[in-house]
Amino acid sequence: MDRTARVLLLLALRRIKKKKQKRKYWVHPLLTIMNKDGNHFKRKYEALKVDEVKFFDYFRMSVGCFEELLSLIKPHLQKKYIFRKPIEPLEMLGLTIRYLATGNTFKDMHFTYYRGKSTITEIVKFVCRILWNILKRLELPKITTELMEQIAQEYEKKTNFPNCIGALDGKHIRILSPDHSGSLFFNYKNYNSIVLLALVDTNYKFIYVDIGAYGKECDSTVFQNSKLYDLLKKGQLSIPPPKPLPGFQKEIPFVFVADEGLPLTKNIMRPYSGKFLSIEKRVFNYRLSRARRYVESAFGILANKWRIFHRPINVSYDFTIDIIKACCVLHNFVLNRDGAQTFEEMIIDDSLQILHETTHESRTEANIIRNEFCNYFNSNIGALSWQLTKI
Repeated sequence: MDRTARVLLLLALRRIKKKKQKRKYWVHPLLTIMNKDGNHFKRKYEALKVDEVKFFDYFRMSVGCFEELLSLIKPHLQKKYIFRKPIEPLEMLGLTIRYLATGNTFKDMHFTYYRGKSTITEIVKFVCRILWNILKRLELPKITTELMEQIAQEYEKKTNFPNCIGALDGKHIRILSPDHSGSLFFNYKNYNSIVLLALVDTNYKFIYVDIGAYGKECDSTVFQNSKLYDLLKKGQLSIPPPKPLPGFQKEIPFVFVADEGLPLTKNIMRPYSGKFLSIEKRVFNYRLSRARRYVESAFGILANKWRIFHRPINVSYDFTIDIIKACCVLHNFVLNRDGAQTFEEMIIDDSLQILHETTHESRTEANIIRNEFCNYFNSNIGALSWQLTKI
């Protein structure tokens, strides 16, 4: 037997020995002493319910919102048992919400809630998947022509940008590099990340999300690999038919507004690039930014409510995807019931970094459409009285 074979055999024997080692404790004495009856979390929950403000600070949502959420997912969390009573759905949901809301490590939560570290990890993983499976049907609406028309009306009313059906942007979410991943997740900002691509309406809610692109991928690649781009390219996305801008006669397609990180197409408007732009083009860029700020604010609300995004997420790739999915549907769920209640939530947070600017050349048709918007924003019909003071 050569040296390599002996080393491999010794490693295999060591692994077998480790597997055969008996656990020192079935339940650690810390947990049996501090949480003897298993109701530590329930007592804390009942105490928090007495004060609505403290409850909101703790769970990042109102009592009514939390209990409605619990009623939706409780049937999927309950387990049958014979010997050991399982952890109740209330505590399972509460632990998950606290993990997402604080960004604490599982070890910290072990010492705070007196549950095993591995137990809490499995609970959070399981509940995040249930949240996505249940809430995505309720909180991420199916994209229809009627929905797009409604969004366009709201954008025109709130931002004076006609024919706009949403603000589109992508953000880098910090992670710790998964094992054996090489440079797949290492982005141009010199840290590891995965990308969240989102379409947002004027209520800061996500209409569409695409999660999981590698951090190393450029912005155009992330978008072109998304289902949204695929539907757009095939003409299968429920976009209303083109219509003229107010006071104009030429029909203009409905568009998403984006920043320099995404390409200019006939259905995606991005700013004019360059430092020495004409006044007309600077006005267009300002008007575009008024509409685009909703997606920036949505990312700010997401990161400030769910503080898991304030640090690198240090779990497996698949678990990270489940966490981000859960946060996205919780974002919509809470906004629909509680709104954005605090100024802190409205701050644009830099925990989620913007995608890198694309350098692709624009197409002629897309340029013509952008120029039509530019002409409208600088016309007597479409101009705003204060816009020249903002450029």
